[in-house]
Amino acid sequence: MIILETPRLVLRELEPEDAPFMLELLNEPSYILNIADRGVRDLEGARAYLEQRWRASYRDHGFGLWLVLERETGAPTGLCGLVRRDGLDDVDIGYAFLPAFWGRGYAIESAQGVKAYARDVAGLRRLVAIAVPENRPSIRVLERLGMSFERLVRLPNEERDVVMYATDLDAGTP
Repeated sequence: MIILETPRLVLRELEPEDAPFMLELLNEPSYILNIADRGVRDLEGARAYLEQRWRASYRDHGFGLWLVLERETGAPTGLCGLVRRDGLDDVDIGYAFLPAFWGRGYAIESAQGVKAYARDVAGLRRLVAIAVPENRPSIRVLERLGMSFERLVRLPNEERDVVMYATDLDAGTP
């Protein structure tokens, strides 16, 4: 199911057939360093992760991380969407892309679409995001989204602090 489209991208729900992409992304060294090691090492584990984490989120919350595809080629590039996390009072915007697609503006383009979706479709009034402090490119995306540093947080079952950025979602703002 297509969730939203931007000039160059299409965001849709993850499907079981996306397991090979998910396996690749979850095992990228940059994903493990900047997000977490989810311990997914084979296609069966990737399918289970998709079902238990993101497809369940779609059912339970009406949103989750969505697959980001290039509109022109249909190539899967990464994930972007809305996440309900333990330890955060507000919904958070998250994204991760394969390194082959870095530097093309896909993170900001997809995140701007997701921010508008959060406001206009999900009816959220506030949006947060987290990043490891060393991940300057991700923090620049958050700042370009109009988010401001709020505080350091440590999420449950995590071993390190992350920076939390936030923005109020007022009707009529991009």
